[in-house]
Amino acid sequence: MYKPVIATAKEKMNKTLAILQKDLTTLRAGRANPQILDKITVDYYGTPTPLNQLGNISAPEPRMLVISLWDSKMIPMVEKAIQKSDIGINPSNDGKIIRLMVPELNEERRKELVKQVKKMVEEGKVAIRAIRRDANDQIKKMKKDSKITEDDVKSAENELQKVTDSAIKDADKLQQEKEKEIMSV
Repeated sequence: MYKPVIATAKEKMNKTLAILQKDLTTLRAGRANPQILDKITVDYYGTPTPLNQLGNISAPEPRMLVISLWDSKMIPMVEKAIQKSDIGINPSNDGKIIRLMVPELNEERRKELVKQVKKMVEEGKVAIRAIRRDANDQIKKMKKDSKITEDDVKSAENELQKVTDSAIKDADKLQQEKEKEIMSV
């Protein structure tokens, strides 16, 4: 009777973890990764358009990204959008393509990035706990409506707690992996 509530909660927690993982990939860790540009949008003829839809983004070298736009008139707008973003890289262009040199991370910047990772993971954990709370509320409502017994409530809460613990453990694992990637020189 309560199984669909737990299945839904588990699905939502997995989606939260997937979003967290995607967000963590946008943090740069010293190597050029085209995904760091995923959150950047450019005003394309009045429409905010993701940068990766305006051209090809590649990493020909470990510390360089190259953006070749399909419409070369967009170069100044793309450069402005990159400068306004918080990735901390200055673009340069030769009239046809935009180059982004990924600077070497110093110790201070690495520590800042680790703090950012911790904050992002903590926000993910808060979201996971909120999902658990909502599911617990649904279970208690089922009990109040006499759809399930007190024993069912205990079983459901235990099962839900196991799902939550697993999701939080996965979030911690994502955090450790990203911190290791950032701190490795």
